[in-house]
Amino acid sequence: MESFGVYVHIPFCRRKCFYCDFPSQAGEEALMSRYREALCREIAAQGSLCLQQGTARTVYMGGGTPTSLPADDLLAVVASLRESFRLTGEEEFTVEVNPGTVDTHLLSRLRAAGVNRLSFGVQSFSDTLLRAIGRIHTAQEAQDAVRLAQAAGFRVSLDLMYGLPGQTLADLEASVARAAALVVGHISVYGLAVEEGTPFARMADEGRLDLPTDEVCGDMYDYITAELPRLGYRRYEISNYAKKGEESRHNLAYWQDVPYIGIGAAAHSYWRGRRMENEEDIRRYIACIEAGDSPAREEEPASRESHIEEFAFLALRTVAGIEKKRFRDTFACDVQEVYGEKLARLKAADLVEENAVSIRLTQQGMKFGNRVFEEFLLERDEA
Repeated sequence: MESFGVYVHIPFCRRKCFYCDFPSQAGEEALMSRYREALCREIAAQGSLCLQQGTARTVYMGGGTPTSLPADDLLAVVASLRESFRLTGEEEFTVEVNPGTVDTHLLSRLRAAGVNRLSFGVQSFSDTLLRAIGRIHTAQEAQDAVRLAQAAGFRVSLDLMYGLPGQTLADLEASVARAAALVVGHISVYGLAVEEGTPFARMADEGRLDLPTDEVCGDMYDYITAELPRLGYRRYEISNYAKKGEESRHNLAYWQDVPYIGIGAAAHSYWRGRRMENEEDIRRYIACIEAGDSPAREEEPASRESHIEEFAFLALRTVAGIEKKRFRDTFACDVQEVYGEKLARLKAADLVEENAVSIRLTQQGMKFGNRVFEEFLLERDEA
C-alpha cells in the first residue's frame, strides 16, 4: 500500500495580510461552526475511501490561520482526522500558526491531541515591518509563542520574508539572527510577490508601495543563502532550510510526486493521477457538504506532457533535483530523451548540473529558478 499526504484548509483569519492572495477570509466568524461540521463530514468520507488505497504519512492544516478557529472547533477537526485516517502518532502532523492566536492552554491541547509540528508565520522580527504588512502580532509575541511551543514539545518551523516595503538588509539580518537564536529546526524564507487583488497591488498601482530595489533584493537573497547554512540550516529546497532531520516531510512529498488529499474549501487533491479542486467559496462549500454532494471538481485532465513538466519543476525546487531512476520508472523513458538539448544549454549557462544519479540546479540556477523552469516546458502539437 502506498503512502499519501492529507491537507486540510482553514479559510479563516483574524485579518488579511496586505500581501496575501490565498483563499481566506476575515470577519466570517459566524460561519466557523458550520464549516467545522462540514469539514468533519468530508474528512470522514475521504478517510474511508483513502484508507483502502494506502496510509496517511503526513497531515498539514493550513490556511488562512487554523488557530483562528475557536479551540474546541480546531480540536474537533484534529480528532476527526485522527479517527478517520487512523493516525498512529508516527505521522508528521503540522498546523500553521499565527503567533497572535495561540496561548499555553491551546498549545498543550494540540500537543495532547497528536499535533507534533507547528509552522509559525512570523515574516519579520521588526514591529515596524509587521505593521506595514498587516500582521496582527508583534516581534515579542512571535518570540514568546515559539518558545511556548518548544516548551510544549513541538517541532517548530518559522517563516520569514524579504523584499518587504521599507525593508533593509540590516532588517533582514536582524530577523535571521533572532530566528536562529530561538533554535527552531526549520526556517523558510520567501521573497515578496505583489499579487493581483491584494492591498499591496492597489498600493503599487497608486505609487504608494516603497519596495526595495532589485539590487537590494539580490543582496538579501545572497545573504540568506550564505548565512542560514553557516548557522546550521541546510538548504533542501529553494526557499526552505532545516537542521538535520527537521525537513518538512509533507512538503517534500509534494515535490516528490507523492499523492495527497485536499479537504476543505479551495483545497486541491492529487490522487490516482487525477487533480481535483474543491469549491473555493466558503458558503458554497458548506452547502455542498450539507446537501450530501461532493465539493470537488476535476481540473483539466493531466496530459503526459504536463505530468512530466510538473514532475521536473517540483523536483528541481529541491537540492536533490530530478532523480534519473525515478523519472525513468515514472515515465518509461530517460530524462535525456525528453530534455537533452535543453539540459545542454542550461549546463552551458551554469544553471543546472548533472551526475550519474540526478540533475539539479546550481547555486546560480536556484537564484534564477523561474528562468530554468521555463526551459522545462514542452512543446504541444497544435490541434
